[in-house]
Amino acid sequence: MIKSVFNYPVSQLFDIDAGVVYVVPRYQREYTWRKTQWENLFDDLLENNPGYFLGSIICINQSSDALSVQRLEVVDGQQRLTTLSLLFSAIYQTMKSCEGELDDDQRVEVINLKRKLVLKKDDEQVRVIPQIQNHNHDDYRAVLAEIGVLSSCDVPSYAGNRKIFRAFRYFQNRIDEMTDGQNNGLATIVEFLDKVSRACLVKIEVASHADAYTLFESLNNRGMPLTAIDLIKNKLLARLETIESGKVDYYFGHWNKLLGYLGDDYAIQERFFRQYYNAFKDELNAPFRKEDEKKKDPLGPVATRSNLIHIYEKLINHDAKGCLELIGKAGQLYSVILSRNQDDALNGLEKPLKDLERIQGAPSYLLLLYLLIRKDELNLGNEHLNKIVTLLVRFFVRRNLTDTPPTRDLTRLFMTVIDDLSNLTGEAVVDIIREKLVSVSATDEEFQANLEGSIYEENSGVTRFILCALAEQGMTRETWVDLWRVENKQFVWTIEHIFPQGENIPQSWVAMIAGGDLKKAKDYQETHVHKLGNLTISGFNSALGNKSFEEKRDRKDRQGRAVGYKNGLKLNEDLAEAEKWSIEQIDDRTVKLVQAAMDLFRMDGGAAC
Repeated sequence: MIKSVFNYPVSQLFDIDAGVVYVVPRYQREYTWRKTQWENLFDDLLENNPGYFLGSIICINQSSDALSVQRLEVVDGQQRLTTLSLLFSAIYQTMKSCEGELDDDQRVEVINLKRKLVLKKDDEQVRVIPQIQNHNHDDYRAVLAEIGVLSSCDVPSYAGNRKIFRAFRYFQNRIDEMTDGQNNGLATIVEFLDKVSRACLVKIEVASHADAYTLFESLNNRGMPLTAIDLIKNKLLARLETIESGKVDYYFGHWNKLLGYLGDDYAIQERFFRQYYNAFKDELNAPFRKEDEKKKDPLGPVATRSNLIHIYEKLINHDAKGCLELIGKAGQLYSVILSRNQDDALNGLEKPLKDLERIQGAPSYLLLLYLLIRKDELNLGNEHLNKIVTLLVRFFVRRNLTDTPPTRDLTRLFMTVIDDLSNLTGEAVVDIIREKLVSVSATDEEFQANLEGSIYEENSGVTRFILCALAEQGMTRETWVDLWRVENKQFVWTIEHIFPQGENIPQSWVAMIAGGDLKKAKDYQETHVHKLGNLTISGFNSALGNKSFEEKRDRKDRQGRAVGYKNGLKLNEDLAEAEKWSIEQIDDRTVKLVQAAMDLFRMDGGAAC
């Protein structure tokens, strides 16, 4: 079944002397990675040692002629391979632009980079061939043409709005940031290129599609390896057994109680252990400092995935019982932040905390954990905490839409905020947090520009949150509807594109939106379909789909309840009264909703979320 399994460095997967190309078949999904995945990949490569493990790919190899070009069909791993090739493209373009400054070795690196992107024996044969959905293949070739690796070609319309070009631009910007202000930027780029080239991927080759699917099933059914949390638990219980023999079951019960607070999601468990250390880093390091090391952190400046076990091993060896007791108490409060448990002393925080979770504000949980544990010392009442959580919600709406500040800076940001709280109490704590967040947040102009753009394409999660928040503003206690209700693991209320987003635009919409001109309708779709003014919230979105505007507006379910635009949401009032839908109406509604969102998510106070 399996022809071969090897752990290769990336440079060998893109071997400049090998006639190997990676073909993404048309049945695979389109390129879907977004800014979060690009950033994680770049940071993982930048921050870890050479040889960092990037996972595995599965290819079908049906080649029989060893002398011809081997076309490996990628059935798992296309996102990573495509992204790595775009990263190579950005590095190539940067180094090529500095050609006059390159030494002999660096010139060789540039030539080798080109051969990682196209075959040595055929300058027009790209090594990674994305599939054709959503112009992936054409966009990718246009990127390679732009950097001079391929001969010139026409750039597909609106290519800059799609993910292939956006990934390439993202990597260009990150490389510029990485070298900004450095005396020898080329050396920094070459060092980073070495890390990319030496990162590892396991390549599994099979002979047929049947073998590939069998392998998928086998891999998915295997037991999970020990996690960092398992290893911390084993170390903790082993240490406690040596201290108090015979009481391991007692302490195991305490450990399970902690995991009960955190839940079964390993990512949340690991995040808690990292955030607990990062929130209380100063005092956790105190016992390990020497007399002349009052400001040093022997356990590490920040807890990461790679050093987490090392940190807790030191803490456990120093005071196993104290460690378990402290993380147990912290875990109980963390469960309140997660909305898994309620604390009568924190009444009124349920909705703001839930909103913070919905807007993906988990990086701030380390600050909230610190505030809840130090609540009495900081003289914080529930009104203070409510202000802080509401401020964090606004901050993350803006941050997650504009990527300002970048994700990689968030942990340090909230650790710095904690440092700034020294000797402050009550309202002064709220003020310093607001001051710090405003200083690093996107400006109103940047936030507005992103709101006015193709917001759904940029971040569908933030878009849903904003639309729900705007809809909730028009609700009273009597008309309240839970827009976050889930049935069968799906939201009951979902984002609805008024002018449909599908590739095949229905004729009724071509006629309405573009006077029967299909090309004009497709152009309008590229520029307007994901704008805020073309989006709303409706019940059971799939029931509307590509229906005509009138059908969407007047749609009812089998019980006679309005599930179209007459569903009672204030957000849909203008749609419920409209007789048609046009580009001008999209633009007008965008202006209206953008202003409402600007008012709702101001950082200097104003309306509550």
